[in-house]
Amino acid sequence: MSPPASPTATRVLELDRITKRFGPVTANEDVSLHLDRGEIVSLLGENGAGKTTLMSILFGQYTADEGHVRVEGQELPPGKPRAAIRAGVGMVHQHFALAPNLTVLENVMTGTEPLWKFRSDRAGGRARLIALSEKFGLKVDPDARVSDLSVGECQRVEILKALYNDARILILDEPTAVLTAQEAEGLFSTLREMAQKGLSLIFISHKLHEVMSASDRVVVLRRGRVVAERKTSQTSKEELASLMVGREVKRPARPPSTPGRVLLEAVDVHVGGRGGASLKGVSFRLHAGETLGIIGVSGNGQTTLAGLVSGLHAPDSGSLLIDGQTPARHDVPHAIAAGIGRIPEDRNAEGSIGDMTTWENTVLERIWSPEFSRRGMVKRAAARAATEAIIRDYDVRGATVEGRIRLLSGGNMQKLILGRVLNAGPDILVAAQPSRGLDEGAIAGVHERLLEARGRGAGVLLISEDLEEVIGLSDRIRAIVNGRLSPAIPVEKADAQTLGLMMAGDWSAAAALEAEASHAL
Repeated sequence: MSPPASPTATRVLELDRITKRFGPVTANEDVSLHLDRGEIVSLLGENGAGKTTLMSILFGQYTADEGHVRVEGQELPPGKPRAAIRAGVGMVHQHFALAPNLTVLENVMTGTEPLWKFRSDRAGGRARLIALSEKFGLKVDPDARVSDLSVGECQRVEILKALYNDARILILDEPTAVLTAQEAEGLFSTLREMAQKGLSLIFISHKLHEVMSASDRVVVLRRGRVVAERKTSQTSKEELASLMVGREVKRPARPPSTPGRVLLEAVDVHVGGRGGASLKGVSFRLHAGETLGIIGVSGNGQTTLAGLVSGLHAPDSGSLLIDGQTPARHDVPHAIAAGIGRIPEDRNAEGSIGDMTTWENTVLERIWSPEFSRRGMVKRAAARAATEAIIRDYDVRGATVEGRIRLLSGGNMQKLILGRVLNAGPDILVAAQPSRGLDEGAIAGVHERLLEARGRGAGVLLISEDLEEVIGLSDRIRAIVNGRLSPAIPVEKADAQTLGLMMAGDWSAAAALEAEASHAL
């Protein structure tokens, strides 16, 4: 990229009175937005507020019904992503736009070389990808097949893919949803440096502390319209949260709890890779009425751990006990029958089937239960009623009982999955990245539901890369590094330095705290 030498406040992007409708639903209405050279603008809004739709119009993936997009004074032809890329617009997608059967390098280089070129410059592409990876702290194996990567690693590939195309305007749609706090801060540090040299960014995020630290200006959308614009230096997280949802938002406080009997116990469990990191000698206990938080850099075995507990993976060795008993079979139906609920980390690949209706997705995991079936026939009235209750109680916007779930925004799809799992009243809840992609109001609602499950005696295994979330909900916290679990520390002893050391593999402080807690008991 060769940015202009003078990154003064020159207008590089204008969205002028953009309106976009999907049938009877108006996703964007009369939206105007501008971006200056060297500026970072945050776009905030509730799930379904129209943020991703607006950015998809800018990138040419959707065509606006009304309005215009101009880049450096030139109008972009609607509906042509290639024209947007040539104009210097890059986009980091919230939902991955990657070919799972190709390698990281092949995904990044796709579309970057002319078709008439006799041979691809893979060596040059590899060198450039590695340099970008090291510069941005986004470690990815260029030869790894995307289908074998974790969600966090796929997100890194998306970011690198956009940066590889020499974008002058970069759209980042929830780019840190699967990054640790340290990785996110490293990314922001680099982006701020690039902005100082002339790169312009639109940053979509629900994490208000990121918005406050990374952006120069904030534009707030609500129900498809711009309702506010603020300079970041002249606002606060509290004001932005209120502007987003139209009311004051506070995350619930974790009440005291006395752990009960052991609901789940792993004893020296080993699990092979299964398309993700392996588990090596994992042992832990989960009690009734407590939340055990698991933190770690993406790709260290979190996905495999969640799969182990929810029945997707069986132990190669060691034991997994549910309520003191070894299950007769270790598979998903038996796990669900044993009272284990699962909120998967990837709502698209593991949590839903896009072309099925909302009500079909609602009953997917419990289709054989007496509530939803009788003599092999689905009780459609009961399924529809349950779906309507979830849409109402969890504020799943844009959803209809008979609508395809793929038409929902990512956050609203997540709300439906949460309702499906939590309304079943599981005894053991595996919550993997439960608030990923949710706005601040929805996050507060999810946290309240998880605390309610803990309060009624469920054991919650919370797997999250959001340290604020883990600290706010957990009773004890462990780190996972290279498939191994650290000693557990009480949440009262958790601070950024201690957790950072644990995630980096330094467990000396954690071991001392665990020993201290055991001695106190």
